[in-house]
Order: sequence, then structure tokens, then C-alpha cells
Amino acid sequence: MSDRKAEPSSRPAAAPPADTKTLASLLFLREEEMRLAQDLLFFAYRDFTCVADRVLSELGLGRAHHRALHFIGRNPGISVSELLAILRITKQSLARVLSTLVGRGYVTQTPGRSDRRQRRLSLTQAGAGLERQLFERQRERLAGAYREAGGTAVEGFRRVMRGIMEHDARAYMDGAEREAHEPRARPA
Repeated sequence: MSDRKAEPSSRPAAAPPADTKTLASLLFLREEEMRLAQDLLFFAYRDFTCVADRVLSELGLGRAHHRALHFIGRNPGISVSELLAILRITKQSLARVLSTLVGRGYVTQTPGRSDRRQRRLSLTQAGAGLERQLFERQRERLAGAYREAGGTAVEGFRRVMRGIMEHDARAYMDGAEREAHEPRARPA
């Protein structure tokens, strides 16, 4: 162990140290600062979705199809009513989306085990491949932003996004985060 003090890193700091002025401005944001935050959200959403939109457009699909693929892929066997609750779209809109995805072989529907009237949704191999392609496009953008921002900023981003979400979305995310951190059983 050396008595030398560590040399400062040549990498930029993840986040500037919080000073009293910065903390105070975060607690009492002016309207213009809130509008700038709104601008950031709109532009980030536009640029995050555009990388997937290009692939979807080539297939004659849209963002509603992407959202359905995403949540069906994250929740294999999800019921139609559970997907409706997540997406918050009308039954008619979801019926159109599912009709296209099932018709093109991206999604399968099976009856529920205890209630045969219930429809359970899963991705087919083709659907999983498409969902993976869309995810990888968006992952590149997220990974670059996360690397640039640093770990502290990533945690702050998560906290802000959770703060924007309503209770049901936070509850969904709590379950997804718990599942992500559980050890996976190895196949025998």
C-alpha cells in the first residue's frame, strides 16, 4: 500500500459536486427550467424512438406494435387484459395491433389454463427476433447516453423517470427490477 495520494482521474467526473446553489435550484425549479425539462423529454423520446421507427416502417408497423412486442416479450404469457392495463389503449386499438402481429406470425394467442376465455400472448421466434432487433437499436442509444452521463447520473435519471410515472407503472417497474436481480435457475 502506497502513502501517495491517488492521482485525479483523467476521465471527466460523472456529475459535478452538489453545491448549495445547485441543490436549491433543484428544489425550486422555475417555470422556464420545467419547460426545458419538458423539451428534453420530447426530444429524447423522438430520438430514442426514431431508431426503431426505421425498422418498423420497413415492415409497415408502428410504435403501438413496438410497445406491444416489447411488453409481450418482457412478460411471456401476459393476458390481453394485463397488456391493456399496461398500454392504456382501447380494446379496439389493441385488437387491431394484435390482429396484425398475430397475422404476421410475431405473436401467438393461447387460452388461459384456468379460464379458457382468457387469451395469453407470447412472442413467436420471429416476434422475439424482431423485438430483439428493435431493442438492440435502442440499446445502442441508451448505452451511449449512460456512458456519457456516468453512474450517478444514471441513478438520478431512474429516480426522475420513476417520479414522473404513476403508481401502477412504478409497481410494474418494482416487479421488473426484482425479477432482474433474482438469480435465474439453470436448466437441468
